[in-house]
Amino acid sequence: MTDAPVLSTRTLNRTLLQRQFLAARTSRPVLDVVEHLVALQGQEPNWPYVGLWTRLADFRHDDLMALLRDGRVVRSAALRSTQHLTSSNDFRWLRPVVQPVLDRTARAQYFAAQTAGLNIAELTDAGRELMAGHTLPRRKLALSLAERFPGRDGRVLAGAVELRVPMVHAPATGAWGAWGNRPNIAVTLAEHWIGRPMAAPRVETMIRRYLAAFGPAGVMDIQTWSGLTRLRETLDGLRSQLRVFHDERGTELFDLPDAPLADPDLPVPVRFLPAFDNLLLGHTDRARVISEADRKLVMPGQAMVRPTFLIDGFVHGTWSVKGSVLLISPFRPLSQAGTQEVLDEAERLLAFVAPDAAERRITFT
Repeated sequence: MTDAPVLSTRTLNRTLLQRQFLAARTSRPVLDVVEHLVALQGQEPNWPYVGLWTRLADFRHDDLMALLRDGRVVRSAALRSTQHLTSSNDFRWLRPVVQPVLDRTARAQYFAAQTAGLNIAELTDAGRELMAGHTLPRRKLALSLAERFPGRDGRVLAGAVELRVPMVHAPATGAWGAWGNRPNIAVTLAEHWIGRPMAAPRVETMIRRYLAAFGPAGVMDIQTWSGLTRLRETLDGLRSQLRVFHDERGTELFDLPDAPLADPDLPVPVRFLPAFDNLLLGHTDRARVISEADRKLVMPGQAMVRPTFLIDGFVHGTWSVKGSVLLISPFRPLSQAGTQEVLDEAERLLAFVAPDAAERRITFT
């Protein structure tokens, strides 16, 4: 181990909260916040709205919907082969960076069973040809591919093409609305929607942008967040341009040279996070925001990451919404003051997620 400074868990916690706009809501423009965070997990269309609401002062649903409609923000498979929202400018270089991750997913057994024996270049060329100049429902793309390649499941072929060819979802797919994944997703070629070609991959840019929002962090943290592997050599090449720390366990951490560290005693408010928020998925060692015992309750398996709330900067429980009822499930008893702070923030959250409800109710379970 070198003589690099050691950062406490609380310092890492407060620094992460500050960089994620969770220590205090920001008044920065929505697009600036989306770009600072690099990518918002958007597997379920409503969750990015909650993620921005909890970080931005006076955020409204249409603030994000407008960006989707005019193409400045797009929804597509990106980090870890899952759906994320990014700015269109960032998507052009980020998607090529993480394309190896999507290619790996496209080689998984689910897809391989239907693409075995096919010329993959022929399949992707067919997908591009069918999509050229069009926005098509996935089911229509699937039917057309099934006709081109008889005896194969067109839905699987369409998924394989979408993983290998940069596509974005039509704005309506990412609009605020009913909870749950929406079945009638329409896609279009990214270059067609954005109006510019995809750019060269910028791995070093990705690392710097990640550190600005999630640092200080280690090699495995960046790999966990992005889905990429073998980034050690790239980090070593950047070492002279970065600050180096260690955490309390001795793990080497990197950071931007001018990025401030937070006061470990900084008071922080209660915050409600959406399901799959990258605050919980952005590191291999998640001790800076959640204990291992609580992690098992939030991430019980089957790729589930439940919505959570933070007290004193750390996950203290989960929440869910049923119509106009907000259910709060603390993992430990709350103090009287803590209960009131949770209730106050929960009322603001419920007004956002159920704006048209005649009556709203908050229940502890």
